[in-house]
Amino acid sequence: MAQFFRKILIANRGEIALRIIRACHELGIKTVAIHSTADEDALHVKLASESVCIGPPLARESYLNIATIMAAAVATQADAIHPGYGFLSENPAFAEICGSCGITFIGPSVRNMRIMGDKARARRAAEKAGVPTIPGDSQGILIAQDALKIAKKAGFPILLKACAGGGGRGMKIVNNEEEFSTAFSTAQREVEAAFDDGHLLVEKYLPRVRHVEVQIAGDQMKNVVHYSVRDCSIQRRYQKVLEEAPSPGLPQALQEQIQDAAVKLADSVGYTSVGTVEFLVDLDAERFYFIEMNTRLQVEHPVTEMLTDTDLVKEQIRIAAGLPLTHTQSDIVPTGHVIEARINAEDPIKLIPSPGKIISYHPPGGHGVRVDSAVYSDYTVQPFYDSMIAKVIVKASTRESCIQKLLVALDECIIEGIQTNVDLHRRVLSHPDFRSGRFHTKFLDTVDLFSGDDECETPSQDSQAA
Repeated sequence: MAQFFRKILIANRGEIALRIIRACHELGIKTVAIHSTADEDALHVKLASESVCIGPPLARESYLNIATIMAAAVATQADAIHPGYGFLSENPAFAEICGSCGITFIGPSVRNMRIMGDKARARRAAEKAGVPTIPGDSQGILIAQDALKIAKKAGFPILLKACAGGGGRGMKIVNNEEEFSTAFSTAQREVEAAFDDGHLLVEKYLPRVRHVEVQIAGDQMKNVVHYSVRDCSIQRRYQKVLEEAPSPGLPQALQEQIQDAAVKLADSVGYTSVGTVEFLVDLDAERFYFIEMNTRLQVEHPVTEMLTDTDLVKEQIRIAAGLPLTHTQSDIVPTGHVIEARINAEDPIKLIPSPGKIISYHPPGGHGVRVDSAVYSDYTVQPFYDSMIAKVIVKASTRESCIQKLLVALDECIIEGIQTNVDLHRRVLSHPDFRSGRFHTKFLDTVDLFSGDDECETPSQDSQAA
């Protein structure tokens, strides 16, 4: 098999590092795992071709330390770096430094990242491409009076959110003019602390929405394809909990419009690499709006891989090497239904992390069941990083059979020694509103799954903040 890269350094950890290592080895490419002192016994360290310790446990001193990572890449003679997701995956300065060192950054161009990684610039790009955006502002505002003028024009209630980042930081629902000044100041302080950038977007608030995203890929020959849609509406604290494809209950014609809009936007900015274009769907009006683009691999990429029988990581590596896409749009044929459950080491009710030693671990198996994880029996889940320890992904011919298959898989999933959110997933999958497709982005905030108090049809006031 021809080798387009000789050796790739993976600038990440956990299950995504392991996923990339496997793809590289299947392509005949050697790998370098980097790790903190806390991750000396991590599975990605054990399975890579070689490994380098890059610092102490705290991420800012290891997985976010660009100088140390580049030193490791040069010392091991890696000719490419794959950032995975999180950490430095959407950092254009890191990508630029890789290029200046003669090392390929496996991801989009620096220009792509700078345009689409900023919500205000991405919104302007969408408007220029003719892709619908939520009524509001596309510049990013620093002064409260200027923002208030836009809010009045859009009409209350409105949503404030950061231009420079995500995760729900700085998001505020403002119901009227009297609340605006205080909410704007509070939001601005939060985003300045989180992202060192106080610019805020002002958008019309939509009360009942679904979060639908489109996986796309573009090569350096200007070919762009989509891989159908994913529904990521089951969220808690603005973090995705469960993803599925296709999106249940949305008209097929609407899903096709969303797919076409994603390709149109990616094509308009000359996007290269894999990426995800995210939309909100107004359930009452059956209209969709662009919200942002993630210029990296997504946590939920296995959903699309199973739905379309593709390997997005290999595709991403090929694109970075300057090779064309391995398929055209007509080659990508979604079949069946796929659901992914993110398994976190956390107390499912208090929502606090539950690090510690895993005494016993047994992943589920069987036809149509995939588990992406980097844990094992006697592995210690570290308190320094994200609490996600596994993803259980299942595929079946119908949504109902897919739900049942995932319930069986979760029953087979044995993780002893720490708390996990497995029971939360069981309760979501068994809820009648989820099973019937009658849910929205604040489903988990409006349904008390642990006491049976059901209010799903009355969403809380921050659905759009997802």
